[in-house]
Amino acid sequence: MNSAQSNPDQVAGSPVLSRDPSSTSAEFTRGAEIPEDLDPLADGILMLHQKEWLEDRSDLKLAEKGRRTGITFAEALDDALIAASSREAGGDNVFYIGDTKDKGREFIGYVAHFAKTVSREMVGIEESFFEDVDADGNTRKISSYVARFASGYRVEALSSRPENIRGLQGIVVIDEAAFHKNVREVIDAVNALLIWGGKIRIISTHDGVLNAFNELIREAQTDKIRGKETWSIHHIPFATAVKNGLFKRVCLIKGKEYSREAEIEWEAKIRSAYGSRKAAMRQELDAIPAESEGQALSRVQIEACMEAGIPYIRWQVEDNFRDLPDEKRQDALDKFLKRELEPVLARLPKTLQHVYGQDFARKGDASAIDVKSIERTLERRTRLGVEMRNVPFDEQREVMIFIISRLPRFSGAAFDSTGNGAYLAEKAVQKFGASVREVHFSQSWYQESMPPYIEAFGSNRSLILPRHDDIVKDHQALSFVNGIIKVPQDFRFKGTDGNTRHGDYAIASALGYWISQQDIAEYDYMSAGTIARDTMKPPRDDDFKSASAFSRGNVFGKLKGLW
Repeated sequence: MNSAQSNPDQVAGSPVLSRDPSSTSAEFTRGAEIPEDLDPLADGILMLHQKEWLEDRSDLKLAEKGRRTGITFAEALDDALIAASSREAGGDNVFYIGDTKDKGREFIGYVAHFAKTVSREMVGIEESFFEDVDADGNTRKISSYVARFASGYRVEALSSRPENIRGLQGIVVIDEAAFHKNVREVIDAVNALLIWGGKIRIISTHDGVLNAFNELIREAQTDKIRGKETWSIHHIPFATAVKNGLFKRVCLIKGKEYSREAEIEWEAKIRSAYGSRKAAMRQELDAIPAESEGQALSRVQIEACMEAGIPYIRWQVEDNFRDLPDEKRQDALDKFLKRELEPVLARLPKTLQHVYGQDFARKGDASAIDVKSIERTLERRTRLGVEMRNVPFDEQREVMIFIISRLPRFSGAAFDSTGNGAYLAEKAVQKFGASVREVHFSQSWYQESMPPYIEAFGSNRSLILPRHDDIVKDHQALSFVNGIIKVPQDFRFKGTDGNTRHGDYAIASALGYWISQQDIAEYDYMSAGTIARDTMKPPRDDDFKSASAFSRGNVFGKLKGLW
């Protein structure tokens, strides 16, 4: 991984050292500046939740915590003891990855202090460079701080996430994981450490219900309920830390006298500092993930607009599907169209107008389709939801044509024409003409089009969606970004099928809702007999003349005058 191979202790991803003899532990801050003579192992120093964290020797540990509850302090103590131990006694290298460079400095300061007070060892701290090589062979240098022990092991604090985290060997600590960029990739990467006997500690306060850290907590809890526990979970809200003596430790550090009255006043002061931001307070102190700062819709609002039984169909193909012979791809497409889509499309109500919205994706995200009917009560009801993954351009085009061609009283389609979506949008225009709108997502479009969609979830409830957790989360992802409602650009989360999502279905549904409000001519074929039956009136001669002008082979006939 790097050029420093002379040291036999170095492993993949080891730092290229840039030693500074003047760097000492005294220069490194330690949070609340703990006293030099503080022995963390003395009676009454560690709180109960800190002891429980230290005593837990699980390979995989999770801590969802309130702020300043002392878990990072306890982890630094544990890591100092591990690095100071021999191999026979369980010694190992420790890699600490905080969300900021200052967190790394603070952590190493704690480690150096504990090395001196607990293991009676003075450790030097080196400012180093971690030489990081990504999957493409590109190299960058990450600033790091290293505390080396006489055992030959070290504790290393990295200032940002290394691309080759899979190459680390030992114990990896990810602090404030919810606030790391691409936290899902971080969590997925460290799992590879288990192959070589490594251990993982993930510590964080929450940053929203859709954050990958919260998803990991929920997955771990589900596994535990099902009897296949993988992660050891520690839930440490601020109130628990206070109950376990947090304020007493604050008084010890500050040299103040403890009293229960002062403790109550202190906690109330901290909570009142959040003002009306109750969700933020519960998230940061009580370890309850907030729906989102600036979130446009709550889960309650979304679920109130959902109904079970609405078809929500997914088609995912392997990466090599594109390279299959034409006949094999056509066979797979025909099966999907005939088996999955045609029965649903045949059941669509013939007397209602239908619209189509699609948020296109070729790889990575889902290509989402939403088909809505415009009810007589003016509700926009989803009649069919479709998601495709890895499906090539040509097959997506055929799916689009197949669906729209079978929509009764087709009244418009809206396509994301940004980037690769422009191809499908163009093909739709060529096939269906002026009934198609190509939408270039811009600030002005979001400003004008998203507020009415969000309003549809209000008390009047003018929108009906399929009842599915992924559709809920897609809509929860809609947030206020620089004054407009959209899915944040770099926001990703994991769906129920294990795939990464980016609010895909919410955008398709918003496009469908938007097109349903546009002034677009309605196109369809309907027999005179159907008109008579559905309107309960005998057909007139003019109706026959008008209806006969249309045939299935034409590009749909305009029937506005028949209603």
